[in-house]
Amino acid sequence: MKRIIICVLAGMLLLPMASGVWAAEKAPAKEVEPASWKTSSLIEETATVEAVDQATRMVTLKGKKGNSITFKASEEVRNLAQVKVGDVVKFAYYEAIAVRVLKKGEAFPTAGESAGMARAKPGEKPAGVVGAETSVNATITAIDKKAKTATLKGEDGKSVTVKPLRPEKLDEVKVGDRLVITYTEAIAVKVEEAAKKK
Repeated sequence: MKRIIICVLAGMLLLPMASGVWAAEKAPAKEVEPASWKTSSLIEETATVEAVDQATRMVTLKGKKGNSITFKASEEVRNLAQVKVGDVVKFAYYEAIAVRVLKKGEAFPTAGESAGMARAKPGEKPAGVVGAETSVNATITAIDKKAKTATLKGEDGKSVTVKPLRPEKLDEVKVGDRLVITYTEAIAVKVEEAAKKK
């Protein structure tokens, strides 16, 4: 439930990003497509293996700014024996949110969560990716322009009031608009041998 509330809040905070989409003029003979938009970010970092204790599974990584972190690699980290001091660990974090206003009469799609993962084959350097996607449906039940808030009601009947980053965009939506909000996140980690010095 907490994840669903976060997705709904994030979706409402993204309403301001749909600046020109909802402002389209209506053609007399054509139906205007409802608004939809997506925003995403990708953060990539690298670190160097400073120490690795195979017996205790303790690993120390040093970041680009010289900061170090020591942690215990879980049993799920396959092929730890392949990790050596000096190896480079690459991290990538991807996050996206897509919001779509449904057409009049269009039914809500099935909401829910899905997840997946993959990891390196035995004998390879450790690597893995895990990702998840959550979709929620909500209806705008109230807009308070004075307070600069909107209230969303989920399919479970629970409501949450949110304040968009750009409250002036509340003029571009209306009570009764139905939203499909999809939140996606993925994390990838890969260990590579340090580049050989020439």
